[in-house]
Amino acid sequence: MTAYRLYSLAALLAGGLLAGFTTTAADLPEIKARGELRHLGIRYANFVTGTGDGFDAELTQGFADYLGVDYTLVYSDFYSVIRDLLGKNVVRSGDSVTLEGDFPIKGDMIASGFTVLPWREQILLYSEPTFPSQVMLIARADSPIRPIQGSEDLAKDIQETKALIGSQSLLVMEKTCLDPANYGLQGQGIELRVYTKSSNINEMVPALLHLEADLSLLDVPDLMLDMQKWAGTFKVIGPISEEQTLAAAFPKDAPQLRDAFNDYLRQIKVNGTYDRLVQKYYPGARSYFPAFFAEQN
Repeated sequence: MTAYRLYSLAALLAGGLLAGFTTTAADLPEIKARGELRHLGIRYANFVTGTGDGFDAELTQGFADYLGVDYTLVYSDFYSVIRDLLGKNVVRSGDSVTLEGDFPIKGDMIASGFTVLPWREQILLYSEPTFPSQVMLIARADSPIRPIQGSEDLAKDIQETKALIGSQSLLVMEKTCLDPANYGLQGQGIELRVYTKSSNINEMVPALLHLEADLSLLDVPDLMLDMQKWAGTFKVIGPISEEQTLAAAFPKDAPQLRDAFNDYLRQIKVNGTYDRLVQKYYPGARSYFPAFFAEQN
């Protein structure tokens, strides 16, 4: 086979494999012209399930209807989702973030229990908050470490919780809300064990129960579900972070799409759709974060 034919075959294969993907981000006019909104979702904590529903799945389906376009769910994971949105790999060094390489853009927005973090804000546009969160320290039920008493001073509680880690091994997951770099846990003499078998935060409690570390980080949305699924097998020691917010994320060059989502989000908070989704997927959330939900009314 000649070199030309080899090149032609490779080009045809690449064209077929990348069909439906783009190399530049789309803003609202392009999405309306295309007639399709591509939702990047991660199977995680009832935000997006493996069957295509979930809090953020329904939220984004409603947004597509609001725009008058078709909805497509594109599954991703926490390690790949920003690359799938921006077409660039994220390289993080301390507080600085750079984007490298060129990859197919597979979706128009991220909505999947996606935590608003300072380093992410450097490269993404976030919507108004869609859900509250917080990162906690957990241990197996038989751990000798006792939960903190808790107080009105959250900063004090966080400091007390961190001090209890001591020489214990801590299970973490990089490039997610459970990344130790987000909470000043690196360089503190803590034995950090990075979970690499999967990029799914849902697996943190099973990994802890299988003795992969003494302690683990876990966010509250996942915690609410795992406390039912794994009742009596683990306990919450205390907070590692301040209260956080989750939101939909968009490319920096898609401000009209982000603004349209904010308009839609305000509308469903008024007409009761938002409250129905919270009750359907996280019926206990209001007791964890009463101040957040009071502000949504």
